[in-house]
Amino acid sequence: MFSLRFAAHSDVGRVRKNNQDAGYASPTMLLVCDGMGGAAAGDLASAVAATEAEQSDDRHADSEEMLAAIAGIITRANNRLGELIEEDLTIDGMGTTFCGGLFNGRQLAVGHIGDSRGYLLRDGELTQFTHDHSWVQSLIDEGKIAPAQAATHPHRSLILKVLNGQEGFDPDLTTFDVREGDRILFCSDGLSGMISDEAILDLLEPMPIDDASHALVKAANAAGGHDNITVFIGEVVAQDDGLDAAPGVLRGSATEVEIPTVGALAARSGKPSGYPETTSSAEPTDTDQAPDEAARYAPKEEHRRWPGLLIALVAIALVIGGGAWGVQTYSQSRYFIAADAGEVAIFNGLPGNILGYPLSTLTERTDVPVEDLPLFHQRAVKNTIGVADLDAARSTAETLRVLAEQCREARDDRLTPPLPTTGPSPTPTPALTIPGLPTAPGGGVDIEPGYPTYLAPMTPTATAEADPEHC
Repeated sequence: MFSLRFAAHSDVGRVRKNNQDAGYASPTMLLVCDGMGGAAAGDLASAVAATEAEQSDDRHADSEEMLAAIAGIITRANNRLGELIEEDLTIDGMGTTFCGGLFNGRQLAVGHIGDSRGYLLRDGELTQFTHDHSWVQSLIDEGKIAPAQAATHPHRSLILKVLNGQEGFDPDLTTFDVREGDRILFCSDGLSGMISDEAILDLLEPMPIDDASHALVKAANAAGGHDNITVFIGEVVAQDDGLDAAPGVLRGSATEVEIPTVGALAARSGKPSGYPETTSSAEPTDTDQAPDEAARYAPKEEHRRWPGLLIALVAIALVIGGGAWGVQTYSQSRYFIAADAGEVAIFNGLPGNILGYPLSTLTERTDVPVEDLPLFHQRAVKNTIGVADLDAARSTAETLRVLAEQCREARDDRLTPPLPTTGPSPTPTPALTIPGLPTAPGGGVDIEPGYPTYLAPMTPTATAEADPEHC
């Protein structure tokens, strides 16, 4: 049997205005959650997951019990997010990663969804034991890009799986045996996205874990600190009653955000859960209905009752109006990159329109021509690139600018005619006759004077168009 010594540190970084990371650490559990959604309450989402872990933390006898326990924590956290979204649609779009493990003195049971990471340092070797649920990782898995390209890929922030209150989430669950001296690191992508695994190893191995956690955060900030940075480290040591009795700690948004109780969000606004209440001067026509519910569907008329058809039309109008409000609210929290007047631009909202009404507005236009991008990214921009928030949109646009500049240079190099050479005149080659083309006197191909002597670029193949760096 072993004990777990732990260190926990969460930092807002150098760019973000608030901390949307959260985490929980105890002698039996380590967990990091990275919230997303910007104004749509990413900090609330991560705080919900970390707090659920704290409330469910316990020591379990074997690996099966631990796996069932951590799967239950993930499910309850996701269900809680769904309840909050149902009460207040303005926070629809929030979500959080979940990356943590339960410890029983012999094994670690890991639950993981999203792109936060778990690492094991053993015998001087650092191994990532989680697999990112991100789009760039899927491209790496399929052999379409190299790992080195993922760090600068325009879609590197796109996560494929996350806890967001919806059904169908599918976390990774696994266990492994621990050894004395092992160091276990759970971190948000504010660390792994800013410094390399080699740099993590250099700072994690030689110093006490408290010092190592602060050194890792400092290194991520020195590299730019573009995101919140959360670092939780556990060290497997000989069994120690004092360590086993240490209290658990919450970090990040879990210490800053108040999680509403059931019904609190609706009560705070004075509105029912979900869509906003529609006022009416109606009175009930069915004694089995509550007055406030009947008032929504039975408008009062001074001298006569309107037929049932009008009541049905009013009900339909309420549903359509509520749906439109919900779509508008949701779209205001979304950003995407698309082409506008042939240039890369940032939009707020959702692509497309409803009944001719656009669901987005132009936020910022860059001076990056779409046609200057690699073919792969031209198609991506024309099909729209979804991003988490405005900061992520600007970062992606800047990456596209760099790609466009590189492509312009590559195309210029290809299209520049070779410099004339001095020396004896080359021996004339026999005239080439191509069937179906007019020939010049002497049998050669008749080419108009002044026609360029180099060939224009050929139409790219499907393989070339799938290459993110093909210009």
